[in-house]
Amino acid sequence: MDLRLTGLASGFDWETLVNRLVELERVPQQRLRNEQSLLQQRNTAYGSLVTQLNVLRNRVEALKDPSLYASRTARVTDATVLTAAATAAALPGRYTVTISQLATASSLAGTANVGAPISATDDVSELVLSQAGFAVPVTAGTFTVNGRQVTIELTDTLQQVFDKISAATDGVVTASYSSATDQITLHSSSGPIVLGSAADTSNFLQAARLYNNGTDTVTSASALGAVRLSARLDQARFAVPISDGGSGTGEFKINGVSITYNASTDTVADVLARINSSAAGVAATYDAVQDRFLLVNKATGDLGIGLEDVTGNFLAATGLLEGTLERGRNLLYSINGGPQLVSASNTITAESSSLPGLTITALKEGTTTVEVSTDTAKIRTAITDFISEYNRLQSMIDTETAVSTDAQGKVTAGVLAGDWQTHSLATELRRLVNGVVTGLDGPIRQLDHLGIVSNGNDNTLQLSDETKLDAALASHLDEVCALFSDSSNGLAVQLSAFLDAAAGEDGSLIRHQTSLQKQISDI
Repeated sequence: MDLRLTGLASGFDWETLVNRLVELERVPQQRLRNEQSLLQQRNTAYGSLVTQLNVLRNRVEALKDPSLYASRTARVTDATVLTAAATAAALPGRYTVTISQLATASSLAGTANVGAPISATDDVSELVLSQAGFAVPVTAGTFTVNGRQVTIELTDTLQQVFDKISAATDGVVTASYSSATDQITLHSSSGPIVLGSAADTSNFLQAARLYNNGTDTVTSASALGAVRLSARLDQARFAVPISDGGSGTGEFKINGVSITYNASTDTVADVLARINSSAAGVAATYDAVQDRFLLVNKATGDLGIGLEDVTGNFLAATGLLEGTLERGRNLLYSINGGPQLVSASNTITAESSSLPGLTITALKEGTTTVEVSTDTAKIRTAITDFISEYNRLQSMIDTETAVSTDAQGKVTAGVLAGDWQTHSLATELRRLVNGVVTGLDGPIRQLDHLGIVSNGNDNTLQLSDETKLDAALASHLDEVCALFSDSSNGLAVQLSAFLDAAAGEDGSLIRHQTSLQKQISDI
C-alpha cells in the first residue's frame, strides 16, 4: 500500500511552522509572567517604604512625647566620689554633696574550727592520707625538709610520713600530731628547720599548714581539720555532729525566714545554697582557712542578723549561734552644707534626701558637686535622628520613582515611577515639615526657626544653622516642645497621624500591598 503525507516531498518547512505556532501560543503566558514579576517588584518596593515609614514614625513618636523636653541630666564634678542620675522630676540646680561615711553590710563570723580534727587521738598510725580530713587534700609526690626530699603516697599513713621525715633528715627532725589542737609539730635537734623547695611536687607542707619561721620548731598555723561541703550533713566531719532532730526535717531561722534540711540527704553545700536563695537576705559562705561559716547581710546599713535553731542544731554546730556580729554602717552625708542625713544604702533617693527625681550613688568619702539641668543633648539627638530618617525615606522615594534617559535615548524608570500614591506621600510629607504650625505663640513656629530647612535639590531636610537650634533649646525650650508636641497642631502630632494613616495597621499602603499580593496570586 502506498502511504504518503502531502507536502512531505514538496519541500515545505513544517518544522518552522510548528515552532512559530508554539511561540505564538506562549506569548500570553510570557506576558502574564512579566506582569507578575512587575507586580512583585512593586510589592517589594512598597514593603521597603512601609518599613522606613515605621522607622520614621518611631522618631516622630519620640518628638511627640512631652516628657522628652523635661529630660534632665546630672553632671558630677568628681565622679570618683559619687555618680548621679536625674529624671524629669528633678529640679534644675547645683548641689554640693559631702559623703562622710559609706554604708557597709553587717556580717556575722561563726566560731573557728567547727570541723572535727583529722584524728581523735594523737596516734595517727592508722590515719591514711587519702582519708584524712585535711581542709586542703594532700597530693602525692615529694616535699623538702632541711634540703632532704621526702616522698609520700596517698596510701601512706600520717605516722609513716612522720617516719619518712625523720629518716630523710637522719633523725634530726621529728614530727608529731596533737589531737587537742589538731596541729602537727616539727622539731629539730640541730638548728632551725628549713621547709620546701622549688622542686617540690607534693603539697603536704601547705596542707599541714607548716611554714618556715626561722626556729627549730614549726607548728601548723591553724587546726587542720575542716568541714566537707560536698558531704552529707551527718558525714561532713563537724566537731559537733549535726542533727535534724531525728525526723529528717530539721529547721532553723535566719532573720525570721525558715530554712529546712535533712541531715541524712542534704549536703552542707545544699543548705548554704538554700540560705543564699531564700528571702533571709544574707549570703552564707564557708572559710576553709579558719574553718568557720560566715553570714553577710545583702543589704547595707546598721542591721542585725537574727538566728534561731528551731529543730535540730545546724546553727549551733556551724558555730553561727556563738558567732561575732560586726555591725554594718549607715551612709552619712549632707547636701549644700545642711544637717547630716542618713541612708542605710549607698544609693541616695528622694526618700532620704528630699530631692525629687535625683538618685545619687556614693562611691567614697569626699565632697563634690552635682549639677542638674535640662538634657538638651537628648532633645537635639531626637531632632537630628528625625531628620536622618526623614531624609532616608525621601531618598528612597526618589530612587523608586525616578525616570532617567541615557545618551542613547534609553529610558530607565524606577519600579514605582508614575505611582500617584508614592508621589502624594512625598508631597504631603514635604508640605507638613515645611509648614507653619498654627495656634502657637512665640518665636518658634516652624522648623526653619530651628535652623532646619529644605534642601534645594531634593525633598530632604538639612540642619543649616546649628547655632540657631542650640539657642532655641537653651532659651525657648517650651516653644520647641510646643512646636513638636502641641496636642492640637504640633508637627510631630500631625506627622504621627499622617504616618499612621499611611503605614499603620490599616494604612493606605498596607491596603495597597494587600491588593498587589492578590493580583500576584490571581495570575
